[in-house]
Amino acid sequence: MDIPSSTTAPPPPRRNDVQPSGITPKRPRRSATRPGDRIFLGLSRGSGIALLVIMAAIAAFLTYRATLALSDNTGNFLTTFEWDPAGGTTGGKPYFGIAVLVFGTVVSSVIALVIAVPVAIGIALFISHYAPRKLATPIAFVIDLLAAVPSIVYGLWGALVVAPNLTGLYSWLDDYFGWTGVFEYQGGAPRSLMTVGILLAIMILPIITNVSREVFLQVPKMHEEAALALGATRWETIRMSVLPFARSGVISASMLGLGRALGETIAVATVLSPTFLISASVLDPGGGTFAQNIASKFNEATEYGRDALIASGLVLFIITLLVNGAARMIIARRKEYSGANA
Repeated sequence: MDIPSSTTAPPPPRRNDVQPSGITPKRPRRSATRPGDRIFLGLSRGSGIALLVIMAAIAAFLTYRATLALSDNTGNFLTTFEWDPAGGTTGGKPYFGIAVLVFGTVVSSVIALVIAVPVAIGIALFISHYAPRKLATPIAFVIDLLAAVPSIVYGLWGALVVAPNLTGLYSWLDDYFGWTGVFEYQGGAPRSLMTVGILLAIMILPIITNVSREVFLQVPKMHEEAALALGATRWETIRMSVLPFARSGVISASMLGLGRALGETIAVATVLSPTFLISASVLDPGGGTFAQNIASKFNEATEYGRDALIASGLVLFIITLLVNGAARMIIARRKEYSGANA
């Protein structure tokens, strides 16, 4: 039988074309990274190094100027209750300390956190789990707008609207909790650390709310659906699945808000009646904070007085770094809230 001429057998493979099993043919080498990636890597690395250099330069400047002030200070910088760098009451010898400033800064910031954190968590949960989308979007937008309001606007509003209307609240606190000494109110203008704390709570509310809302939205849906499938109510689902998962994120958001409260200047200076006295009651007028003291005394201070203010700024700088460092440590402990495992 003849074989058609159109069907010819394939030619036998040449010896050089046969590749051993398991070995792939070599390909021409290419660059490990593209030029654009190398440029972006260099810019990113340079930005990080530049940031560290700037922070180191700020720390070195503050430390140098603070050393000049503290070397001639006749008072104890940490425990003295007076601020007199010019030495008007001590015969020309500088006498100043930060005890009142530390107390006022910490107390007002703690009051702000106590007020703002529960409200912020409630708003964030409402936006993320309760409100319909048509309502949640405008509320989130309004919360975002609060973060864009300038500090001086908050300060003027606090001095002209908030403070004059707190007398009734302070009288009520004195009637029911005045026996503690912390809420004892003896009348007068309500320009106290409590007023500052209320104003700071309003100012840090957008920060804590926005971060907490994003954390709640990153909770894996399977966790919530599993809780609902087991018969849990919506609140039980939030309590057992959402809040434990987002705990570290909420704490970190609170730390960020605390950092904002510690360094607030103009609003506090507008509302507070500064005095270098420490009162057991947070409702008594007076007190002071680091930022408020620097803002109010910097223009009229002498060269040495400015060094003293810079020394107090160094303490605030260290406190702020510690707060932000603590927030980063809390974030590093649990990274699940970022949504990578959702």
